[in-house]
Amino acid sequence: MKDFLNRLSNERRAQLGEMVRFGIVGALATLLQYGIYLLLVWIAPVSLSDAHSHLWSSVSMTAGYIISFIFNFFASTRFTFRVKANTRRGAGFLFSHIVNYLLQMATLNIFLFLGMGSKWAPIPMFCICVPVNFLLVRFFLKR
Repeated sequence: MKDFLNRLSNERRAQLGEMVRFGIVGALATLLQYGIYLLLVWIAPVSLSDAHSHLWSSVSMTAGYIISFIFNFFASTRFTFRVKANTRRGAGFLFSHIVNYLLQMATLNIFLFLGMGSKWAPIPMFCICVPVNFLLVRFFLKR
């Protein structure tokens, strides 16, 4: 591994470091969001109809997303991309996360509509949304 890293240019090494740090922060933010989601889905009343269950899943995911978003912004600016948090970067980060949130809500509800259980539907949702989010966040924080 060390030999591989030594052959990389400084720019490529920095990009690889960014991707690794993004993966760490992203994994922590995703686990935080998913943990909050699972907790809220777990405490939902058993008597919810399918329509109300889907709504509760969306509300639970939104609550997890908001808390995860706050953690993610500070971790991304300070640790992942090592840039100073400012209004412009915050606005770009917010915009990228609005796009990501809408994509998450759409994919979550598609998987729920297709019959996937509420505990499992976020897994493929994250597989689709995390790479898109990386590209959006990197674009807005590195400009």
